[in-house]
Amino acid sequence: MAADTATIHASAVLIGPKAALIRGPAGSGKSRLVWDLLQSALPFTRLVADDRAHIEACAGRLLVRPATALAGMLEIRGLGIRRLPYEGVAAVGLVVDLAAEDAARQPGQEAGKAIIGGVSLPRLAVAPGMPSLAMLLALLKTSPAGN
Repeated sequence: MAADTATIHASAVLIGPKAALIRGPAGSGKSRLVWDLLQSALPFTRLVADDRAHIEACAGRLLVRPATALAGMLEIRGLGIRRLPYEGVAAVGLVVDLAAEDAARQPGQEAGKAIIGGVSLPRLAVAPGMPSLAMLLALLKTSPAGN
């Protein structure tokens, strides 16, 4: 693997033209959020990766791919590993950090940004125990009020 690629403990789901890269500790709900997004009323969603994802910085974008052995598989708690249609690669447009210790009620501008492989991306920090799907949908379907 090239120096600008890595395998990380994360999941990813394509939402429209860009993927959400979902990070967090084991048991934080990454797979659950992927399943919830796939079942949501968003116009287009598709699994990219669950549990392990390959990321690569390329031409100013961050690309995500499923780990080969896990491609098209999603763990659904209570059912086990399930096979689903998936995308082989997607450009990341958003980072979602679950159980984020720096999540705040009124996050500062820096908390809303992640830099991965030199690529700056919007970031949603979700506090432990907060409803991640509701927060992500609010981010996708609303715009900031401004000052």
